[in-house]
Amino acid sequence: MLNINRINRVLAELDCEQMLITDPNAIFYLTGKWIFPGERFLGLLIRQGEEPVLYLNELFRFEENLGIQKIYIKDTDNIASLLAQKVNHHEVLGVDKILEAKFLLPMLKMGIAEDYINGSLAVDHTRAVKDEQEIAVMRESSRINDKAMALFKKLPHEGCTEKELADQTLAIYQSLGAEAFSFEPIVAFGKNAADPHHMPDNTVLKEGDAVLFDVGCRYQNYCSDMTRTFFYKKEPDEIQKKIYNLVRRANEAAEEYVRPGVRLCDIDAKARDIITAGGYGADFTHRLGHFIGIQDHEYGDVSAAFRDEAVPGNIFSIEPGIYNKEILGCRIEDLILVTDDGSEVINHYPHEIEVIE
Repeated sequence: MLNINRINRVLAELDCEQMLITDPNAIFYLTGKWIFPGERFLGLLIRQGEEPVLYLNELFRFEENLGIQKIYIKDTDNIASLLAQKVNHHEVLGVDKILEAKFLLPMLKMGIAEDYINGSLAVDHTRAVKDEQEIAVMRESSRINDKAMALFKKLPHEGCTEKELADQTLAIYQSLGAEAFSFEPIVAFGKNAADPHHMPDNTVLKEGDAVLFDVGCRYQNYCSDMTRTFFYKKEPDEIQKKIYNLVRRANEAAEEYVRPGVRLCDIDAKARDIITAGGYGADFTHRLGHFIGIQDHEYGDVSAAFRDEAVPGNIFSIEPGIYNKEILGCRIEDLILVTDDGSEVINHYPHEIEVIE
């Protein structure tokens, strides 16, 4: 059903009186309805003080009442002309960042609005502040991820490949009540763990390898995300332990620092400064974290370039890493919720060094 509170929050963020939203993720967020239109047009028109209108192709007809006006479109219809019947021609129209040129250019040519602005931030800022229902679902998604990680660490065995392990993860998630992956799992052995976005391949596990799992599931449409680095059959050497514990310290220091009003760039710096002081700053090659919700990566990040302040309801990752192919690739990632008076890490799998047999 249409979420009026979220609609009103978007409208309050807008610098104009009306907006056309075409992102299926945002439309689901506001209406509770998933529609995947392919190359066809899908749009939700929201306006101050008026009933929202959902435009969708006849191929996607549905009977349920969302509490919203539905206008069905034929393949032969002129989209701009249909929109012109509802858009206020004398006002600015907000559009989102994914509106395709094949739809936008005819709107511009026809002049269906006084002017046009990118209104995406109004939706992005609204989605970045999770409500209580979203928080509850994301806690459960992360609880499932904790359980799954405990099972994933039992999968490695002599002669197995990364791909073999990755192929077993979806069934485990589904057995625990998840619907799907948040993203394709990363399983990396040995030097491959020093590639932050390594995709599982036919690399065979050997004694002494690091075993990195970067994994997440989708539960009731909301994502989880967590990374742990294990060691196979052999304790890490002293330099590897130093690297692992630097990453752990960076993760935990950043998490302790999270609270309302702290700039996201300063959270990044808190972790990065520890790794740099430990001598491995050049091997921490990515931002500290990203926002998450309906999508595994949403607008907002924890990086030197993002100077927004954390606010209650934000959920983002804290995932420092050191990637040195000669010594060790290691990442430790949690999701953290900003609360009214501090923060809460919403996954709980331990951070200690683990050797798996």
